[in-house]
Amino acid sequence: MDHKVNHLQMIQGIISRMGQNSFLLKGWAITLVAALFALSGQGAREEFLLFAYVPILIFWVLDAYYLRQERMYIHLYDYVRKKDDKDIDYNMNLDQLPVESSKLFVVFLSKTILVFYLPITILIVLAMLFLP
Repeated sequence: MDHKVNHLQMIQGIISRMGQNSFLLKGWAITLVAALFALSGQGAREEFLLFAYVPILIFWVLDAYYLRQERMYIHLYDYVRKKDDKDIDYNMNLDQLPVESSKLFVVFLSKTILVFYLPITILIVLAMLFLP
């Protein structure tokens, strides 16, 4: 039973790191958009708001990638949890999973991602329309 617990702890560590990476990306996205809003509001060129789309899109894709990886490792966790202790080989390869993993585009449009990045995108559009 010790082998299974150790393997599950390894997988749980990876899942935690994926969640932490997602959290950090969201923090950087907010920081960067706030900085670009501050620059555009201080009489700088309004094109700074247009530049906000590039990092938001990059952060959105990266966040979707980490969420996809997290989900895949959750499937691996469940797969290892059901194995016998004698069958534990500490394999972290996601290709061994019997389930088909989510496509990145599907995760890109998932509720947990859209709830965060879509309002930021809408806010940038509104700022471009209504800021002098």
